[in-house]
Amino acid sequence: MSQPILYSYRRCPYAMRARMALKYAGIDLEIREISLRSKPAEMLKVSPKGTVPVLVLQDSSLGGVAVIEQSLDIMHWALRQKDADDWLIADDVLTQQLIAENDGSFKQALDKYKYAIRFPEQSADIYRAQGEVFLQKLECLLGQSQFLLKDKMSLADIAIFPFIRQFAAVDSVWFNAAPYPKLKAWLTALVESDLFVSVMEKPTA
Repeated sequence: MSQPILYSYRRCPYAMRARMALKYAGIDLEIREISLRSKPAEMLKVSPKGTVPVLVLQDSSLGGVAVIEQSLDIMHWALRQKDADDWLIADDVLTQQLIAENDGSFKQALDKYKYAIRFPEQSADIYRAQGEVFLQKLECLLGQSQFLLKDKMSLADIAIFPFIRQFAAVDSVWFNAAPYPKLKAWLTALVESDLFVSVMEKPTA
């Protein structure tokens, strides 16, 4: 059976969380790093939406391929193959609510904060304050357990982490001084984890 193919962009937070789940699950696959300015025709053929990640699976039952086009769907597929540390055990209503808020209102605030010049209706400080609503919620959760939902990593941590990393990087001086000690410790632990370091290695030519 042919290896699954993952079309990815190294710095995309959606692709990051998909790669982390696939790596954690031990999925043997081929990662094809794309250029956003020149997307490969073979990717657009199987996924005309043109965004990453896209996972292409050989599907013998259909005599062709199956395509998974959403990062959360890729994560769930990977964890159904192997989930040694029970990341899915906490996949409950709170998990779904947190990820929905991350991917919804927080991501909107993050994009406006990061690219404030494109959104002159408000200042970057206001967009940052909008994003802080979610940061405060995470800080509160991390005051109760080592990770977002319990004392071990789960789906929620990996699904949300790349976006918090991106938010922190917009103004690292501000973030380092911000009153979120638990969140900063959580973020540092994930950034320095072997799992994240391994999926962020630059592809060889």
